[in-house]
Amino acid sequence: MVIMINLAPHGAPYRLSILVLLSLPACAVPAEWTLVPSVRTRLSYTDNMNLAPPGQARGEFTTEVSPGIAVDANGPGLALRMDYSVQKILHTRQADRSTQQLDASGHADLVRDWLSIDARAGISQQNMSAFGPQLLDPSQTTGNSSTVRTTSISPVLRHYFHGLATAQLRYDYQRVSSGRLLGVRSDGLNLQLTGDNGGQGWNWDLRADRKNIDDAVLPPVTMSDTALTLSYPVNSRLSTFVTGGYEKNDYHSTGKQPQGRYGSLGGNWTPSPRTRVSASVGRRFFGNTYNLDAEYRLRSMAYTLNYNENITTTHGEFLSIPPTGLSDFLYQLWATRIPDPQTRLQTIKVFLLISQMLGPDGNVNFFSHRYYLQKDWRLATVYSGPRSALAFNLSTTQRTAQTSSAIDSPLLGPDELALEDRTRQSAAQAGWNWRMSPRSNLTVGASHSRAESLTTGRSDRNTALTLTLTHQLQPKVSASVDLRHVRHTSNAGGNYRENGIGAALMVAF
Repeated sequence: MVIMINLAPHGAPYRLSILVLLSLPACAVPAEWTLVPSVRTRLSYTDNMNLAPPGQARGEFTTEVSPGIAVDANGPGLALRMDYSVQKILHTRQADRSTQQLDASGHADLVRDWLSIDARAGISQQNMSAFGPQLLDPSQTTGNSSTVRTTSISPVLRHYFHGLATAQLRYDYQRVSSGRLLGVRSDGLNLQLTGDNGGQGWNWDLRADRKNIDDAVLPPVTMSDTALTLSYPVNSRLSTFVTGGYEKNDYHSTGKQPQGRYGSLGGNWTPSPRTRVSASVGRRFFGNTYNLDAEYRLRSMAYTLNYNENITTTHGEFLSIPPTGLSDFLYQLWATRIPDPQTRLQTIKVFLLISQMLGPDGNVNFFSHRYYLQKDWRLATVYSGPRSALAFNLSTTQRTAQTSSAIDSPLLGPDELALEDRTRQSAAQAGWNWRMSPRSNLTVGASHSRAESLTTGRSDRNTALTLTLTHQLQPKVSASVDLRHVRHTSNAGGNYRENGIGAALMVAF
């Protein structure tokens, strides 16, 4: 079965068709398919449509009509999930406009134990800069947002050679675009060999990567990396590993040459089925490196703590896969609380979205053509009781530019080129969901974030308070009411406040 969606905007200079998934095995093996078409209508009012300073703010009513479809398929060697919708937004004081939303991912085994394919595609509205007005509602209009389209297709050859190793060869084709602002294509090969030691004693892992990146405004870049990892199980709960390798990147760095030998030493500790810790320390061409990935689960509570540092780009962050630990935890925990899988997924999605209002982890992946050294840490926890759930998220992202700011002149004004040389973003977010009755849910969210330019001294703060009440009128009909209060302050000016209210009706078929 082939599912294709034409995602070409009206008047675009090219037509973009994304193959969401080519699921050949579905023709030969049974799979459980769920297709849920829907229509959502929403009336809303904001007292500051353009997120303008006091004296320039103007209120406006909007009407949104959003047809969509949700597809879910599971079977032997097949997994597909897609949510797609078109939003037609009707304004009372300005021109109408349309947007699209897509979140699709799939995996299919084409030849069992040999060949598979992974595919992802997305369309979303994203803030272009961490500084200035931050878009929270699709009905708002600002000069700081743009539509981002992402595509990733990855055929994978994998085979187990008994007594020797497991071999995997992966090819990745990726694309990120946002009109004339971003246009990046990349393709790469990854070869990984993991030794077969029969579960006893030392083991080895050999990895080789090569990636070619073609940015519309930059010369082509090649990034290569080869590494060997040796691991040893101290006991059933603790194992150690050491990694050595060589990397070479040919982007034009303003500092040290982005290449050289590197190494790291670390361990994995699993004292119980509910606790997992992985940590390492090492050194690369840019200095010392650290990594931490920890998780702790109780019957009704889960904690995650992560720290990572790496060379990254804007388009690379758009293609990264967000962690799913907390959503998977809630999906299993709420199986009896919300028996219907689609309703459960939608409730969890709304809850976690409100808990992380200003973007992934509260930090904006701002548009840039530069390469950055990015350091991330994140602490997240979720608690769920019989009728309520509470989530907290604390995060910090620090970026240091590795390439010249001149390449960002199409995105930033001449006086702002140094704004993103060194940045730090931090966020604190919380969400609370209360199941008032078998048909009604109340979700409250609070978020505060700060974006700092460590080079220029600019500091912007954003605070958002939200409340959403949903009620299931019939098995396939639901209604919701939402309230929003937003404040933005900056030592560079442009402070604003915004209040919004909306009422929506969603019908599934």
